[in-house]
Amino acid sequence: MSAWKRQLIAGGSNLFINQNGARREREQEALQSELYDQIGRLKMELEWLKKKLPDSIEAKRSLIERNHPRITAPVPCIVMAHGLGGTKAMGLDRYETRFQAAGFAVLAFDYRFWGESAGEPRGLIWIPHQLEDYAAAVRYARSRGEIDPERIALWGTSMSGGHVVVTAAQDHRIACMAAQCPGLDGLVSAKKTYSRAGVDLRIAVHAQRDLARSWLGLLPHKIPVVGKPGNVALMTTPDAMDAFEQFIPPGYINEACARTAIRGDKYRPIKQAHEIRCPTLLQICEKDDLLPAGAVEETAMILGDLAELQRYPIGHFDVYMGENFEASVADQMAFFERNLSRT
Repeated sequence: MSAWKRQLIAGGSNLFINQNGARREREQEALQSELYDQIGRLKMELEWLKKKLPDSIEAKRSLIERNHPRITAPVPCIVMAHGLGGTKAMGLDRYETRFQAAGFAVLAFDYRFWGESAGEPRGLIWIPHQLEDYAAAVRYARSRGEIDPERIALWGTSMSGGHVVVTAAQDHRIACMAAQCPGLDGLVSAKKTYSRAGVDLRIAVHAQRDLARSWLGLLPHKIPVVGKPGNVALMTTPDAMDAFEQFIPPGYINEACARTAIRGDKYRPIKQAHEIRCPTLLQICEKDDLLPAGAVEETAMILGDLAELQRYPIGHFDVYMGENFEASVADQMAFFERNLSRT
């Protein structure tokens, strides 16, 4: 018995060491086997994906689950809103789809008093409010975890083409912006539009009436956003009504508070162009009867190397339709890809 105890005392520790070593060796082998299995599965999945994935980059990007919780890389975002009397339901989705397919997030919004946004009176186009709305949309985009706050771009068309110029002039963190047939000098536009149509005096009377009613707390006096030439409306160019009707969504009411007209000539984004610090795409419709191209060309000269100027031999509303839309949006996508890609 004593001899057995002595042997146990002498060799017992080695027994436990050997058992622990064997257990660790078995655990290591099991872990190694699991890793080899995972490597094998990944290799098979990769080979399968190579056979199944589409060839184009756009199609591959469309397969990404952008809201997946494990996808943490922030993406660039394009903030956009429509022009005079427009809402995001009036064709902006076609731009959104293209930009999203290219890998950009898009934040499209309606101004207060319009579309899906709240506020009274309905139909009020008040430029200071709309500029505040653009700035608020940019702040919201930057607050989102999935958005790269240093890669925020602006997109605007017609009146909102002027809004993005002012917004970029005031916010030097904007990465780049695209302004399609932009309204950059309200004084020049008002002289051309109202004087030619012979309705400048009538427009002024309606605008003053609405402004006075607002001071008295009365219901607004409204006029159509768009009308036939010679009628009282905010836009009366020959192509305006027909083009507008192609994009009017259900429930849209063709009217705006008339006071808008009395302030439009005082809105001159070109005066702030010298404050812009980001690459800017300026798209001119050379046959534009609504917004003269001269202000856009002058803005490009002010911006110098920051400006990229594209010209299209079309009218103001043609840019939203058919092959003209395709040409314009293709230039926009190329511009955003150049200026929003990681360096």
